[in-house]
Amino acid sequence: MRKYIYIFKSEIMTNLQYIFDILVGFISYCIMIFIFLNLWKYIYSDPSELINGYNMNQMIWYIIVTELLWMSLGGRKLCKKISNDVRSGNIAYNINKPYNYVGYILFSHMGLFIIKFSFLAILGIVLGLLFLGSFPNISIISIILVLVSCLFATIINILLITTIAMLSFFIEDANPFFWLYSKVILILGTIFPIEFFPMFLQPVFKYSPIYVVSYGPSKLFVDFKWKSCLEIFIIQFIYILISIVLSNLIYSKGVKKLNVNGG
Repeated sequence: MRKYIYIFKSEIMTNLQYIFDILVGFISYCIMIFIFLNLWKYIYSDPSELINGYNMNQMIWYIIVTELLWMSLGGRKLCKKISNDVRSGNIAYNINKPYNYVGYILFSHMGLFIIKFSFLAILGIVLGLLFLGSFPNISIISIILVLVSCLFATIINILLITTIAMLSFFIEDANPFFWLYSKVILILGTIFPIEFFPMFLQPVFKYSPIYVVSYGPSKLFVDFKWKSCLEIFIIQFIYILISIVLSNLIYSKGVKKLNVNGG
């Protein structure tokens, strides 16, 4: 475990050297929040009006948190890096290293996520308070639990994207699969809460990655309930186990294929 903590710290220090590149992402984040702020202000004729259980304040904070999670992740960069490593053969240098490649990817990318999340969270809070003037009704303990849920959501996201990227062992390019995954998360989990979709689809979404990587942490922030918190944590824990097994399974089969073909 010590080696993975070292990888995590090293990645943080490395990314701090390129802080300007991270700050450039502020522009995209501000544009997205500004667009959705005006969209929901137009939809809500009265800020206290409830639409599918959300008032305007809750809806905008929901968007702030979901966009924060997604833009801090850097999923496209992660998928492209792993895909390029597999296709170019660079991954062969990592096979004999004294660490698991999936663990290396997880902890190294978490280093990048922590830096981006910290800066974008400050920006998101400033924008939210500037436009709305107040937080949702939430306690300090609830905020801590929301942050833990955000951490679990990111671990799941990184492992699922790693699994998708490592399909490059078997196909020419895995990036189109990531594109599909990202659009599903964006449309079904980021832009709109699950409650905005037809009732017959909501149970399906509840047991999908959408629920644990996007909807869950954001829902807890805008409408914290202990029952929902426990349910989200349980499903996130199950998904962490599934994504660990799945990513390592794909990796082991990919390495075996590489060795058989003399790679």
